[in-house]
Amino acid sequence: PNPSVAMAKKSGQPLELIQRGHEVYMLKCGECHRYQLPQNLDVDEWQETVPKMIRHAGLEAADEKAVLAYVVAVKIGRGE
Repeated sequence: PNPSVAMAKKSGQPLELIQRGHEVYMLKCGECHRYQLPQNLDVDEWQETVPKMIRHAGLEAADEKAVLAYVVAVKIGRGE
């Protein structure tokens, strides 16, 4: 799902951070994986997996924070 103002409000994260996370998720994660819908995994699973994958992909720590903010915002935004 695309980031929204409502998603940012519910998650307490800046919209710009969530948008960056969405961008990284769409551009980088799909290079090696089939996309997982953020709402299909638990927050704990994302928090365990994302740091490993970000390092594996050679991305910055800021991208890790952004991707985590995005996937958590999707889950919170859907009331999960």
